[in-house]
Amino acid sequence: MHARRRKTVLTCVAAVSLGLAAVAPAHGVDGPAPDPRDRQAMRDMATAIRVTAKYVDEREALKDGYVPHGESCMNNPFGAGAMGYHYVKEANWGSKDPARPTALLYSTEKDRHGRRRLETVEWMSTDRDQDLKTSDDRPSMFGLPFDGPMPGHWAGMPKHYDLHMWAYKKNPAGRFHNWNTAMTCPKKAGSKTTPANPGHAHGH
Repeated sequence: MHARRRKTVLTCVAAVSLGLAAVAPAHGVDGPAPDPRDRQAMRDMATAIRVTAKYVDEREALKDGYVPHGESCMNNPFGAGAMGYHYVKEANWGSKDPARPTALLYSTEKDRHGRRRLETVEWMSTDRDQDLKTSDDRPSMFGLPFDGPMPGHWAGMPKHYDLHMWAYKKNPAGRFHNWNTAMTCPKKAGSKTTPANPGHAHGH
């Protein structure tokens, strides 16, 4: 990462970390944001942003074992919104550590250097009994419940729970809403936009 860009990112991270305590509860479709009076939640959010700041440079994510999975862009099959390209680190599967997110979500578009922009940080955890009708093992982080359980989004992915944090792109629906309602997937030349797997039951 160029020195100027790294300095800008770290400055933004510091500003975000200092400002987390003043975050008002933003009520999204999937529930409220963490209580700003919850010091542990605020510390955990600051940690997640601080640790993932280097992944603004896509090459750092690849170097640390985050591998592209699934479609480059997924539209919400149940309503407005979309989400970008999942880069998954299998060693972090099941993590509820703010410093060890399972996935990083990048933009579909690339910058002038041919690299994607980091938009979202995500934690994923396997549904213990693989039964979509039960949720007694639902995890939580930042004082918020994970979404799910839901089917996998690509071959070999189990039924699971997940939690998104839009740390690097504004989401009108709220920082912890799964789908970014300001996004839509670009249509591929000569074809219709491929919707997300209907089983990706985020934001009913």
